[in-house]
Amino acid sequence: MHAPLTRWKTRTATLLRTTALSLLAAVAAVGVGAGPAVAADGNVAWTVRTASNSYGAARSSYSYNVNPGGMVEDAMVVANRGPAPLNLSVYAADGFTTDAGQLDLLTKDKKSVAIGAWAHPGAGNVVIQPGKTAQVPFKITVPDNATPGDYVGGILTSLTQPDQAQGINVDRRLGIRIKLRVGGELKPSLAIEDLKVKYDGTFNPFSKGDATVTYKIHNIGNAALSGQQAVSVSGPFGSLRAEAGEIGAPPELLPGESWNVTVPVHGAAPAVRLAATATLTPLLTDASGSTTSLEPVRVTAHGWAIPWTLLLLLVVLAAVVTGAVLLRRRNRVQRKLREDARVREAVDQALRDQEAPTS
Repeated sequence: MHAPLTRWKTRTATLLRTTALSLLAAVAAVGVGAGPAVAADGNVAWTVRTASNSYGAARSSYSYNVNPGGMVEDAMVVANRGPAPLNLSVYAADGFTTDAGQLDLLTKDKKSVAIGAWAHPGAGNVVIQPGKTAQVPFKITVPDNATPGDYVGGILTSLTQPDQAQGINVDRRLGIRIKLRVGGELKPSLAIEDLKVKYDGTFNPFSKGDATVTYKIHNIGNAALSGQQAVSVSGPFGSLRAEAGEIGAPPELLPGESWNVTVPVHGAAPAVRLAATATLTPLLTDASGSTTSLEPVRVTAHGWAIPWTLLLLLVVLAAVVTGAVLLRRRNRVQRKLREDARVREAVDQALRDQEAPTS
């Protein structure tokens, strides 16, 4: 399960030219952790935390259960830890899982369609004097036609500053995660897709090799899910079974997201035809943090595991046997031909002896 989002730092590079033409490029970095989030760089430093109210105190993130058409109101506390006033932008954005398995938020220039579109801060920016704090209220209004299930996003503060030395604009983002479950029928479901197995043998024809099993975990339900994985390979009729051992859990996937998995399996026998089985037990976490194991999903796929060196030996042996048979047959034919020739010669000699005149 994701830790609370605490820090986003975005750099927008502006390549300066004498013609005043600029080229923009952005690189985002994500930080995670518990407790108040901190952004600090030089003379600029601020923190964000959840407000203490009826939803709780000292929360690490925001979590709500809301029915379609419902609304929640909450607040974020921003503190200026630097020596100068801060003018911060405030906005909301949808979340997504990165290729590294971390939760990130869309940048401000990307269009949000869920929490980023439903959450509205009380103001688009906030000015905070040094050493002071400000409470930024926000409201989340869930549409009447919102699909039931889990949504993740965040509420962010942002500060853009020029860096004249490097000719870039640095956009620092700091925010807190929002997890929202829209009421209705919850249909948690994970699928295993594109399961494949590949075998890598050894030069020793009687030794076991390694198999590599790949597949994709796809969240096809409407709830955020993680899971426990198990992978094995076996020969025909379940023989010569080899287990992959402990496999790391995938990140908590949001509805519609996918995660690619590659699992090595050592000690796989070259059983000509391998069966790879992946078992995935979805894990559902409720608002209190309790985790429930759901019905496991199991998929099997097949692949070739041919012991090529043994096959080569068999081919060579077959060639030797075939050659020996052919040689024996040829020798037999040659002996028969010599015997026939000897018989013909004896017959001819006998005929010649009969025809010779007697004295």
